[in-house]
Amino acid sequence: MQSNIYLPDVIGGGYGAFWRSRHRYRAVKGSRGSKKSKTTALYYIYKMMQYPAANLLVVRRNFRTLKDSCYSDLLWAAERLGVSNLWKGTTSPLELTYLPTGQKILFRGLDNGLKITSISVPKGVLCWVWIEEAYEVTNEADFDKLDMSIRGQMPSGLWKQITLTFNPWSANSWLKKRFFDVESRLIFTATTTYECNEWLDEADALLFEEMKRDSPRRYRIEGMGDWGISEGLIYEKVRYETFDTDAVRALPNIISAFGLDFGFTDPTVLICMLIDNKNKIIYVFDEWYKRGVTNAQIAERIKAMGYGGQRIVCDCAEPKSIAELQEYGIRGAEPSRKGKDSVLHGIQLMQNYTFVVHTRCREFFKEISNYCWATDRFGKPIDKPEHEFSHGPDAARYGAGKVLTADRFSFE
Repeated sequence: MQSNIYLPDVIGGGYGAFWRSRHRYRAVKGSRGSKKSKTTALYYIYKMMQYPAANLLVVRRNFRTLKDSCYSDLLWAAERLGVSNLWKGTTSPLELTYLPTGQKILFRGLDNGLKITSISVPKGVLCWVWIEEAYEVTNEADFDKLDMSIRGQMPSGLWKQITLTFNPWSANSWLKKRFFDVESRLIFTATTTYECNEWLDEADALLFEEMKRDSPRRYRIEGMGDWGISEGLIYEKVRYETFDTDAVRALPNIISAFGLDFGFTDPTVLICMLIDNKNKIIYVFDEWYKRGVTNAQIAERIKAMGYGGQRIVCDCAEPKSIAELQEYGIRGAEPSRKGKDSVLHGIQLMQNYTFVVHTRCREFFKEISNYCWATDRFGKPIDKPEHEFSHGPDAARYGAGKVLTADRFSFE
């Protein structure tokens, strides 16, 4: 490593204890922009060059997401440390090699269990694992299998360690109980925020300040890295998993449903669903979230996603926008049901179903995991949803509510 690099200048502050930890498990939850992924990438590039027998396994739930996330971050880290000439990256297979020693950084997805359990390295030992976006690992048993892949004696000076980095969207996650609700000499935990990222620009900081002012509960989670809520949730039967959309679509009596919630300052949201009415399951298989878009742009995006010919049920409070979508070629755009208590009736209808959210639908999972009842001034829930985290659930309610009840049905 080049001798003119002063490490604190490269990595910044806020992660000293993380950097020094040799605990078996390092679990770091953090806000958006808290540089947890970038810091972890810097850590592993630096440490592998310091320990010539060490090798690293990098894991996410879906293998296809690794190239544009962890792999790119590690290449960036090598460049920032001034040592990119000493590392070789390949995409087939996806791996990084430290050229002076032949040490490897390997990449695997939990969507291929066989490749996780049969890992070997040509030099040294596999001693470190980095699980990025660990909240995607919804099955604790998958983590246990991965944990067992780090076994055997370590060479002198090395240690076994699994690092988990994630945003804490749901307080019901097994990660909270396993790592944050216990005291153990094996576990290091940390919560980091955007405030420890000295490289955020003025626009980034303003985004968080506006969130703090306008969306305090969202700010607590996305800005300060706190856990999402565990009480007062509107939809409690939610699973986050990968499924074969075509296989679900081929099941008997599956109904497709598409819902659109208009926004501008708030996001415009399209939610795409397959509904198994017999087994009371709503499969959410695709999503689109975007702020500041016109109706023409919305129409073009719907077409680009391949849903231009579908029935798109939209917020009935926006008749002009619905008419414009129709003019732009979304002929199936139509208003959602309206009438007294229509929101509550729609929610009550959908509470009978289990939501199975595809892992590609991260924003919807985040919202439905935090969509809760509003409270009165004494903190008691009332029969009105909070606005925060409501955009995706509203879009889902428009689409599902229209297909699950007969057209003649009215809430009036």
